[in-house]
Amino acid sequence: MPELPEVETVKRGLNRLAQGICVKDVTVTWPAIVQISDELTDFRQAMRGQTLQDVERRGKFLIFNWSDVIWVSHLRMEGKYLLPEHKEVVDKYTHVILELEDGRDLRYRDVRKFGRIKCYPKQQKEAAINALHLGPEPQEVTGEELFNAFQRTKRAIKPCLLDQHIIAGIGNIYADEILWESQIHPETLAANLSEAQCVQLAAAMATIIKRAIEKGGTTVRTYTNALGENGHYQDELKVYGREGLPCARCHNTIEKIKVAQRGTHFCPYCQRIGE
Repeated sequence: MPELPEVETVKRGLNRLAQGICVKDVTVTWPAIVQISDELTDFRQAMRGQTLQDVERRGKFLIFNWSDVIWVSHLRMEGKYLLPEHKEVVDKYTHVILELEDGRDLRYRDVRKFGRIKCYPKQQKEAAINALHLGPEPQEVTGEELFNAFQRTKRAIKPCLLDQHIIAGIGNIYADEILWESQIHPETLAANLSEAQCVQLAAAMATIIKRAIEKGGTTVRTYTNALGENGHYQDELKVYGREGLPCARCHNTIEKIKVAQRGTHFCPYCQRIGE
């Protein structure tokens, strides 16, 4: 699933390639992907003639700002936005097609059909984003904020990092990397972390997310950006996907366990529980 760095990279690509596009016609081949608010009666009708002003991001969500409407879009597992020429063949995994005035299409492609595009009148933008109940961004959250949030839970730190209400944008890959960088065992109770550890955790979040964005995100399965390019942060991963290999810090063996039903990679020597 694309996490914050991947979604940020897609956002930047769309702003580079699609800003100012005008919609001529709309085709939806899998209606469940598109959801509209009660004030809009028809997605196709609402989108014809719309011009894309820009794309923003909040957590793992893309916010498309059109002339009169907004989209709140989540890519889920394998969603992609592409901008091919209109004449190019449409494959069976492309489910939303916006034919553009400039001869291109904006296409939403999703092999597993899990992604969603929610369309709202523009005046509902703030309410629509607030309804997501997202926590602060990992590049902005402070150690003090983390410490206070963790005092209200009895969960381990790993699922807390994945909880979008606590911190917006972190998924399984970056949670493992952040905990390795912070030398915190993923099963450590979040409420047991000291203020100093929370400060260290916040710093690791900011550093890793920033670096991953600079590298265009992580491609471990099918992720590509709006240009169809892979990310490159997978070349810098320290623990994720490295079970059985030596830790980059202490050279002991990386292990993989389940934490809150999620595969979790860590170094049992560097990340000792209770330390």
